[in-house]
Amino acid sequence: DHDVRDDWNTSHTWRQQMQSTGWWQERIEAGLMTYWLYQHLGNLSPDELADDHLLAALQAGGGEDTLRAFARRADAQVDGVQSEHRIRWSFRRDLGTARLLVLDSRCGRVLVPDRRDMLDEPEWEWFAEQLDGDYDHLLLATSLPFLLPPGIHHLEAFDEAVSEGVWGARAARWGEKLRQGADLEHWAAFGKAFARMTGHLAEVGARADAPATVTFLSGDVHFAYLAEAHFPDRPEVTSRIYQAVCSPLRNPLPRPVSWGQRFASSRVARRIGRGMSRAARVAEPELSWSLTGGPAFGNEVATLTLDGRSATLSVEAARPGPRLVRSFDAVLASEPA
Repeated sequence: DHDVRDDWNTSHTWRQQMQSTGWWQERIEAGLMTYWLYQHLGNLSPDELADDHLLAALQAGGGEDTLRAFARRADAQVDGVQSEHRIRWSFRRDLGTARLLVLDSRCGRVLVPDRRDMLDEPEWEWFAEQLDGDYDHLLLATSLPFLLPPGIHHLEAFDEAVSEGVWGARAARWGEKLRQGADLEHWAAFGKAFARMTGHLAEVGARADAPATVTFLSGDVHFAYLAEAHFPDRPEVTSRIYQAVCSPLRNPLPRPVSWGQRFASSRVARRIGRGMSRAARVAEPELSWSLTGGPAFGNEVATLTLDGRSATLSVEAARPGPRLVRSFDAVLASEPA
């Protein structure tokens, strides 16, 4: 995310502001071209590489102009523009009895007013198809956390509603300034996407062959934590659901900000935030969650260990020496294979 800009594709208004500058278009095209060359090709399977139209065009003699046109089309998708060959950055890996889905939560967005979504419709369809199958653990990697500390989640949901006009145009301008100034653009700020993902979690977790765990893997927020979620009104969901966040190479947060993040994880912050989002007529999430590990504000390294249907998470902080000091451990599942 931050290799381009930390609030990349926050909103339609943000897009318009960036596109009016003299430098943004060159930056986004260069960023996407570089990512395709140095990372994305390595994410694709041999069959996917064989079917890749851009790779074929470059191998046939296409040069920078070919790659730049591709980057321009990829960037335009967030405005609802679809090219003949749709561009997908997300990918899947089956690792033993675990399935890893790496989701594009930046270029996959839809920012068109009244259609805000973290993923566009073809991306959602692809995601739903990948959920079919038999696996013990489902890992959903999204750079932006799906489950934030509850106080922050409700603040972002509140701000989205205000920014999109629930309290009128004047309040919407204020909400947009807050959204951009505080980087309120995680899944919580895309309410439609949050609800749709929640529905998929319920379906997967209620299957007869439900995985032991469904774990979101994320970074972005400059600290580490573990959240556990459940469906209060759906006892048929048997999978354990988690959000694991680790930002190992971080910009140190100012002490008042880290204090604020700790407060945002408290019950008081949850109540305050829920009151704000309720005032903006935001629906109550079907999913309930709380932090069970952290928050930890060191230079953290997280290790997820899967063994059959068992899973554990260990988060350690780098200290001078050098040495690793345990921040917290968690048993995510302890089921027999």
